[in-house]
Amino acid sequence: MGRIGQSALLGSAIAILCATAAPLFASEGSSRGGSAAGERNARMQNAAYGFAPGDRIAARILDTHNAERDRLRLPRLKWNPHLEREAAEWATTLGRRGVLEHASGQTRNGTGENLWMGTAGAWNVESMVGMFVEERKHYRHAAFPDVSHTGNWADVGHYTQIVWRDTKEVGCAMATERGNDVLVCRYWPAGNVWGAKAF
Repeated sequence: MGRIGQSALLGSAIAILCATAAPLFASEGSSRGGSAAGERNARMQNAAYGFAPGDRIAARILDTHNAERDRLRLPRLKWNPHLEREAAEWATTLGRRGVLEHASGQTRNGTGENLWMGTAGAWNVESMVGMFVEERKHYRHAAFPDVSHTGNWADVGHYTQIVWRDTKEVGCAMATERGNDVLVCRYWPAGNVWGAKAF
């Protein structure tokens, strides 16, 4: 289940965000660790999606996520190249379609998903992920979905996914198509679980 949470405008640059929520309590899944070959393939795929080998973009995205988790004294997320590859495929699909919509839960293998789309080249990755984090201004510490002072969980759904205590891994990728940059982040285990608190 996904909802468009917010949009932002900077001059003529536009950004749109979309977060997922799990309607049922998440069940335990297996870890999505990556092998050396998998990491090498992820680096090769990154070149096709704007992440050049050796570029620190993945580290910058991870650092932006973990800065907020550090602030709350939550365990840091680890980068997962398998999630990154899945995110890259979906980012390309969304870029070609020119719309934001979540992959089905089955396609995502039960992972959480944050989506961002904006005018190509107008935003750096810290700003993209930073828009997810900025939702904390509406955050209310209660059981999901009653987590927003606005009354709409989608207004904080990206933020709660980032700070969900039980989430351990993240992988993100970006595609540029049709004049837009599309960022997809996948999280394991998924957050935004109905009836649970983020942390």
